Amino acid sequence: MLFFEDTLWIVLLAILLDAVIGDPNWFWSRLPHPVTLFGKQISLLESWYNKTSFSAKRRKVNGVRTLLSLVATAGIIGTLLQTTLEGSFVGNILLALIGMTLIAQKSLYEHVARVRDALRYSGLDNARKQVSMIVGRNPDYLDEAGVSRAAIESCSENFSDGVVAPIFWFAVLGLPGLLIYKAVNTADSMIGHKNETYEDFGWASARFDDLINLPASRLSGLLIVISAFISGRHYKAAFTTIMREAKNHRSPNAGWPEAAMAGALGIALAGPRQYAEYRVEDPFMNASGRKAADADDIDGSLKLMGISCALLALLIATVAWFI
Repeated sequence: MLFFEDTLWIVLLAILLDAVIGDPNWFWSRLPHPVTLFGKQISLLESWYNKTSFSAKRRKVNGVRTLLSLVATAGIIGTLLQTTLEGSFVGNILLALIGMTLIAQKSLYEHVARVRDALRYSGLDNARKQVSMIVGRNPDYLDEAGVSRAAIESCSENFSDGVVAPIFWFAVLGLPGLLIYKAVNTADSMIGHKNETYEDFGWASARFDDLINLPASRLSGLLIVISAFISGRHYKAAFTTIMREAKNHRSPNAGWPEAAMAGALGIALAGPRQYAEYRVEDPFMNASGRKAADADDIDGSLKLMGISCALLALLIATVAWFI
């Protein structure tokens, strides 16, 4: 909203469209998704800049170049689209449709709901299969409680970086901000790993992703606390768990929505978990909460996310009305 007059109303329309339409497969089977295009650019730059023959210092510098290239590409395309389209009725609708494709309310809800429904109706094996679509940990090690906690953690973290963060940057910087955010977030998911291949090359993307997710993660936690109050859940525990334990999470951002969700639902999240190639021994978040989470707790997380999305839309509408 800092640079484009109609942005907040466009953002609000994008939120509503995403809630209704989501990410239709029939459409993206015919056209490349914007995130797919960012992924292709990242893969191309990696093939040029992340050669094993390069020194660690050179790979880190090349990672910075890759990040700057992504930011410049996304910013230029976003600015051209917004300045060209904004102002007319049809143009504003098109901008909202573009924004809709980069917000993940409905798709996140549907993915997490599939895990809940699998636990309720088709058994643990199918639930493991469904949860493997949204988390990186090895599902073979997960019992019902582990599957449930994994789904709730995914719901919490992805509410922050798949819903609140893109909406935040769309509202603040218009379509350029949204595209830059998605480009950086895609880079973090592809190359922001602490392993031999990406530790140096992906360093800049991972650190910048942490930075640009910082405001949205705090807002996400607050929205979940307010949603817990509205829905009659443990809102005080949600707030105190954030204040006490969010800083203990291995991510500087994911701890905020996860701590809020753990406190609101009265369950323990995080803790030791097995990924495909390694195991982490993190402490539980809200360790005094129930560890035996189940499908009802997944349902609770979805309800809190839904209320939080509605609150975010209301916030955008209120600011747009008074500006």
